[in-house]
Amino acid sequence: MRFRDELRDFFRFLRRPGFTPRLPGRRAGDGWWQDWFPVLSVGRLLKWALFLWLVNLVFLGPIAVAAAGVGGATHRLRLDDIPWLQALLWAPIIEELVFRYGLRRLGHAWWMVPVAVATMFMGPKWPGVLALTGILVVCWLPYLAGTPSARRPLPWKYRTAYRGLFPWVFHLSSVLFAAVHLYNFNLHQTPLWLLPLLVLPQWLTGLVLGWLRIRRGIGASMLLHALFNGGPLLIVWIVIQVAPDLAM
Repeated sequence: MRFRDELRDFFRFLRRPGFTPRLPGRRAGDGWWQDWFPVLSVGRLLKWALFLWLVNLVFLGPIAVAAAGVGGATHRLRLDDIPWLQALLWAPIIEELVFRYGLRRLGHAWWMVPVAVATMFMGPKWPGVLALTGILVVCWLPYLAGTPSARRPLPWKYRTAYRGLFPWVFHLSSVLFAAVHLYNFNLHQTPLWLLPLLVLPQWLTGLVLGWLRIRRGIGASMLLHALFNGGPLLIVWIVIQVAPDLAM
């Protein structure tokens, strides 16, 4: 499937989010394994990352910068003190578990979301790392124990009801994902109506990650999330190496 075909599928999905069809390329086998370890090339992930970088840089980023200037918001990030591990490893895993894992695993969402939210706010310190490890073990336990079929599906009536609500759930998850990133700013006296503009890039990113989670799996959305975060960090690293005075 060409990238342009996936792009068209993404925009169709936004108009009417649904669980089917899966994108071509999935191998026959256990759905759990396919969810965490999808068959997807690095080149295709890179194209999606380039799409997000381009749209955010040319369109949404300038809007966010202008909104910050009008409202007096400033970014918390310091170029000389970037949380590399948090951006490249912690955030892609924990944020995907919070906002997107339960989109296809509703039976896990009732415990996953509150526990993952608490873990996210713990941050990448030892209590948070241990909690995240525990979440992953619980998710993987049936497969690790060799009993993937022991996972009982939700009753049909609940799945039917969820399908009807899914478009709302999907878009709400993207909005909440963007809203969490307001923490990246010192908002000062920024008017409430400007706040959504500050996180437009994160909103678009959340839409793409959510689509990829549904179409390819949670492992694909985690990988794209890490790759998307890694691009700007690479530029910052180059700036620090070439012109360290600009990072001070």
